[in-house]
Amino acid sequence: MPNRHHPRRGSMGFSPRKRARAETPHIKSWPEGQDKPKIQGFLGYKVGMTHAFVIDYRPTSTTSGREVMMPVSVVETPPIKILAVRAYKNSYYGLQTTGEIWTDKIDKELSKRITINKKKEKKTWDFLKDADEIRVIVYTQPKLITGVPKKVADIREMRISGGTLDEQIKYAKNLLGKEIKINDAIAEGDMLDIIAVTKGKGFQGHVKRWGVKLLSHKNSKHRRMIGTAGSWHPNWIQATVPQAGQMGYHQRTEYNKRVLKIGDNGEEINPLGGFPHYGLVRNSYILIHGSIPGPSKRLIGMRDAIRYKRGVKIEKPEISYISTTSKQGV
Repeated sequence: MPNRHHPRRGSMGFSPRKRARAETPHIKSWPEGQDKPKIQGFLGYKVGMTHAFVIDYRPTSTTSGREVMMPVSVVETPPIKILAVRAYKNSYYGLQTTGEIWTDKIDKELSKRITINKKKEKKTWDFLKDADEIRVIVYTQPKLITGVPKKVADIREMRISGGTLDEQIKYAKNLLGKEIKINDAIAEGDMLDIIAVTKGKGFQGHVKRWGVKLLSHKNSKHRRMIGTAGSWHPNWIQATVPQAGQMGYHQRTEYNKRVLKIGDNGEEINPLGGFPHYGLVRNSYILIHGSIPGPSKRLIGMRDAIRYKRGVKIEKPEISYISTTSKQGV
């Protein structure tokens, strides 16, 4: 008899498939820096999707150089503010915090997120001299967005990289307490990694969660079950056996997403009647080629691409048309 070939259903790479610990994305690693110091990430809120006609920038594509229709994701990116500067030192146990300095200019919306120390202390930047890595604590301003109903800011940490340590320290000092716009961190044509928590689907069964086959119609009592719970020995159910449980609401990273456009006027892309479940874009925005994780209104983390080494030159893509037709089915 020929050997039976039955590949397993579903990837074990993301197991255990439990709910994300927070809705705000956690960026765990950062790429190498460039010639000049810059902040390596940004935060925005997912608006939805539309389509655009773009000159195909991919050199190996069969339609390279031609005008093609591309699906694009829209992320609204109001300015973020720098709350603190933090230094890290490499140790036997990994990166260890050596010190931090917080700004005096703190919005009142942050009082619901963190406890603010009102005692004024003398600020010394000596802890930055021996640092191996410098990062900044940033927070968003959802109060500027009408599509997101919350006012409480989201706080995340971003890395500063590039140049020498002295240049990074000078750059961090200038940023403290100020606003940063999307153009200060990302340029049109850049390649990004998108980190976000996916749309939650709750408790789902074996078939939908893992994609296992339906059992035979002659099977007793059920079809949407697994045919076996595993081998006799070891005499317990192993983690590789597909079982029902939580599906969705997991943090995922989409690598190598091209930035097609960065704009300041939302009227350029707002469809008739607004984006479904979101409304109108009224701040700066970014168009990303393809889809990204999460539903509308979800916080999206963006960082410089960490795996991108080959392929496309960083140039401004040529966009001839962005659809503004109604997404309401009218």
